[in-house]
Amino acid sequence: MTSTSPELRSQDGAARTVLSVRGAAKRFGAVVALDGVDLEVRRGEVLALLGDNGAGKSTLIKCISGVHRLDEGTIELDGRPITGATPTQVRSLGIETVYQDLALFDNLSPAANFFAGRESAGPAWLPMGLRFLRHRGMAAETRRLLDRLQVTLPDLDAPVALMSGGQRQAVAVARAAAFTSNVVILDEPTAALGLRESARVLDLIRRLRDQGTGVVLVSHSMDQVLAVADRAVVLRRGRRVGEAAPSQETLQQIVGWIVGAPPAPA
Repeated sequence: MTSTSPELRSQDGAARTVLSVRGAAKRFGAVVALDGVDLEVRRGEVLALLGDNGAGKSTLIKCISGVHRLDEGTIELDGRPITGATPTQVRSLGIETVYQDLALFDNLSPAANFFAGRESAGPAWLPMGLRFLRHRGMAAETRRLLDRLQVTLPDLDAPVALMSGGQRQAVAVARAAAFTSNVVILDEPTAALGLRESARVLDLIRRLRDQGTGVVLVSHSMDQVLAVADRAVVLRRGRRVGEAAPSQETLQQIVGWIVGAPPAPA
C-alpha cells in the first residue's frame, strides 16, 4: 500500500479527513438500520466498509450520497456540514457513488456515459435546448481522463453493452473519478468479475488513492480488502463494532467483528 503524500496530511502528520460522519442514525419504521455510526474518510486512503448482509453498509452510503436522509447525526465535508444534501448537491460537492448496477446507459459510448447529465454544449449565448453538443470535445476529455487513470478500452466509440464486465466497471469507476475531487464510494466493484478483471479494478482503486482521492470500498472479499485497503471499519446490525488496519495479523479479528464472534480469551 502507498503512503499518503505530504500535501494530503495535516500539520501533525495525520492524513487529512475529507468526510466525517458522526452519530448517524436511520430508522425504517421499527427497523433500526443505523444506530449512532461514526465514520471518517481521509484523503489519499482506501477505507474498507465491511459487514454482513443487513449490517447497514448500503444504508450508510446512501445517506452519505443523499439518497436517504439521516434521522439523527451529522455529515461533514472538509469540516462543512452537508447533512440533508440532495444527491445532486452531494455530487456537485465532489462525492461520487458507484453502485453494483453501475447505472450505465448500455446503448451509449463511454464518452456519452461520462457526460450524461453534464453534456458540453454551445454556443453559450443560445438557450440550453438549442445548443449543439460538443461531441469531439467530450470524446477528447474522456480519452484524457481514461489515460490519466491508465484505463484501456478497445473502442471508445462502441456502446458499453459490447464491453466486458471489467471494462464496464472501469468506465463506471472512471466516470465517478472524472467528476470528483473528494470521495469515491464503490459498492462491491468486483462483484461477478473474474480474477483478471478484478485485478484491473483494484489497480484503478490504487490509482485513485494515489491521486489523493478518498475511497470508500464496500466489499465482501477479504483478499481484496487486504490488497488495497488502508483501514477497515466493520458494521454489525447497524452499529460500528470495530476498526483496524487490514493485515494478516488483524484478519481474524476483523472477520470476528463481521460474524459477531466473541473475542478470543486473553
